[in-house]
Amino acid sequence: MHWLAAEPERFSDVPGAWSSDVEGVRVQLKSDEQLMVNGKPVGSEYRFDDIDEHGARASFGDAIVEIARRDGHVMIRPRHPDHDVRTRYAGTPTFPPSTDWVARGKFVRFGEPRKITVGATVEGLTHVYESPGEVAFELGGPVLRLMAFNGEKPNELFIVFADATSGTTTYAACRFLNVDAPDADSEVTLDFNHATNPPCAYTDFATCPLPPASNHLPVRIEAGEKLPLNVK
Repeated sequence: MHWLAAEPERFSDVPGAWSSDVEGVRVQLKSDEQLMVNGKPVGSEYRFDDIDEHGARASFGDAIVEIARRDGHVMIRPRHPDHDVRTRYAGTPTFPPSTDWVARGKFVRFGEPRKITVGATVEGLTHVYESPGEVAFELGGPVLRLMAFNGEKPNELFIVFADATSGTTTYAACRFLNVDAPDADSEVTLDFNHATNPPCAYTDFATCPLPPASNHLPVRIEAGEKLPLNVK
């Protein structure tokens, strides 16, 4: 993961000299270097404009490079299929699926969507998400609440949470849960069997969000993905 500056800089794991300014990201290539964008080779200089959180991608050989913006800064992330982060990965165990971890919840919409700033697994970095409301639900005990963010897909909520298993049987920072949008009665289904690890559970080259303080559940959610095997 390389953070870009105004002055062009070369890195050992990606072709070109890379720089970033207010207009976007620029890469300058030598005559013996090749970079592909949308399946076509680019010339000696190429500019990526309008880089956002979702970013852009280019390829070289059997590798790709992701170009993305995080908290006002721009980075590139080369991804090589033979990197040991990938080759040593041995799988992700899961808890046995059970209907005990499926909860019907009530979506409580805020009067206006709120911009929520959360920390990140990279020190000094933050993420800003829009939250339309929170979900109130029960799992055989007192009412619990989780703040929900707008998901990447339409009609989807995105929840970042931690629980009493975090740091023991599950990844310490958090887990993710995607939830279908509320129905006409403002109800949603939370199926924790589908709780997944964030990318940062597998690699240090990730900038995952941390859960807001309200999303640290005081119960053990023994559902979904556990700690991955043989990583980091």
